[in-house]
This record gives sequence, C-alpha cells and structure tokens, in this order.
Amino acid sequence: MKTLLRLEGAFLALAGLTVYHLTGGDWRLFALLILVPDLSMLGYLRGPRIGAWCYNAVHSWIAPVALYLAGLAAGSGLTTHLALILAVHIGVDRALGFGLKHESGFRNTHLS
Repeated sequence: MKTLLRLEGAFLALAGLTVYHLTGGDWRLFALLILVPDLSMLGYLRGPRIGAWCYNAVHSWIAPVALYLAGLAAGSGLTTHLALILAVHIGVDRALGFGLKHESGFRNTHLS
C-alpha cells in the first residue's frame, strides 16, 4: 500500500509539473515558492495537535484543488499556478514518504 501511495504522489507531482509547464508557469516563481508550504510546520511550536492541524491543512489535496478551481473561476493564471506549485510540493512529499501527520507526533504519518 505504501509503495502505491508513493507512486501516486510521484505521478501527481509529474502531472502538476507538466500542467505548470504547458500553462506557461514562471519557473523562477516555482523555485521561490516550492518549499513555502513547509512553513506550516511552524504550527508545531504550539504543540503536536496544532502542528498536525496546520501541516495537514496545507498538505492535503483539498487545498490545491480548491485553489485551482478558484483560480479558474476568477480567470487568474497566477492563482492556478500557485495551486500547481502546492500540488507538486504535496506530490513530491508523498513520493518521498512524507504523509499527513497524526496528532501523536510529527513522525507519525499516514504513510509510516
């Protein structure tokens, strides 16, 4: 099961990169923002419960899909590109084995 979930993450990252390229995404913006979602780990400064909630809110597929749909509805290429950057980040995280966090601790994930 873990291998399938990691392959799924890799595929979704590749799909996000492809769409980003095909829609003319700025690679400088991509490089600047690809690690920004990991700032959500700062929630762990307030404890594992809040940390897990913050991390999971940013690292679930709900966030990039909602952002992408909002960008399409608003006709905002920047918003759709931000969503794709987030999607690629999540996909790479999943491919590397970093999953959604349990409240019991940072290292306890749905992939561990």
